[in-house]
Amino acid sequence: MPAIDRAYGRLLEVFAVAACALILGMTLMICADVLLRNVRVVPGVAGLAWANEISEAMLFLVTLLTAPWLLRRGQHIRVDIVLRAVPARLGWSLEWAADLLGLACCALIAYYGVRAALASYLAGSVSIKTLVTPEWWLLSALPLAFLALSVEMLFRMHRLYTGERAPRDDAVSTG
Repeated sequence: MPAIDRAYGRLLEVFAVAACALILGMTLMICADVLLRNVRVVPGVAGLAWANEISEAMLFLVTLLTAPWLLRRGQHIRVDIVLRAVPARLGWSLEWAADLLGLACCALIAYYGVRAALASYLAGSVSIKTLVTPEWWLLSALPLAFLALSVEMLFRMHRLYTGERAPRDDAVSTG
């Protein structure tokens, strides 16, 4: 199990690097758009009409790519004041309850995300803005991300089970 856990952690790091590449690409694209709108470098080109639309999609993908990685690192939003105030064993039990709820939510969103992407694909739905793209392209990223979050929740639960019978020490708000 530890080898699978490490391999999965490396996969999530690849997702995070891909998100960084998207941010770099988005930054360069926005700079090019602003430059082309304000300086006539290329005759007849006054900006990149599709830049805002592509930026929106990139932000969506960056969020989905980094969410499982941040969860693994314990850098997600976490309110732990109650966990630090109650006895360690009760805090551990509350961690279990939160992980079970998180797993259920992630699995449910993944399931409905698959249904939405599949329905969009079968209907041939397209997004018509500056660019015309199949709607399912972006919709398909959601169930993949939430599947990855579900898997990470299972690894978190395994680490909680094999660890100390106390709340996790990652992402604590108190010293």
